[in-house]
Amino acid sequence: MRDLVRMVVVLTVICTTSGVVLSYVNKATVAPREYQLLKYVQEPSIKAVLGSFNYDNDPIQDRLEVIVGKDEEGHPLKVTVFPAKKGGKVLGVAYASKAKGYHDMIEVMVGVGPNAKLSGISIMSHSETPGLGARITEPQFTEQFAGLDLQTAKLTADGGQVDAVSGASYSSRGVVTAVDKALQEFAAIKKEAFKP
Repeated sequence: MRDLVRMVVVLTVICTTSGVVLSYVNKATVAPREYQLLKYVQEPSIKAVLGSFNYDNDPIQDRLEVIVGKDEEGHPLKVTVFPAKKGGKVLGVAYASKAKGYHDMIEVMVGVGPNAKLSGISIMSHSETPGLGARITEPQFTEQFAGLDLQTAKLTADGGQVDAVSGASYSSRGVVTAVDKALQEFAAIKKEAFKP
């Protein structure tokens, strides 16, 4: 009986110690793991949309969260914003948006200047049809967005300046919807990201 009690006590001590150590390691590495994920997953898109600003900071290191509204249950909606700075002055920002495409959600990174005009967009992820809807990633489509704003970043069929990918209207509309959503959020982002 004493051996059984001793074994239970030893196992309890080992499990408790392991749990505390794992919890500490997890808490201590949250920020570095998040940075690495952003660095290797989102940084190529951030660079693509902020490249025209000639910035000298690390937008991932300087990122901030901005509340852009509330969800259906009244909880705050937060957007992670990546500012491009030169000499400490914010020249533009990049942030992600998404909307439904033909198959699933299309995630788009947008770059926006202080004048609320797009510096560019980059498709981060999608599951559109290869060879058809997937052509939304081609420069011929994405480069149309540079210089557009909330009024002009719409499909030509809707009075805007973006030509849809031929045969992929659902995918094209998904990208335009994501960009439109992002530009509607810009007013709230501008207040936080561009303040001196």
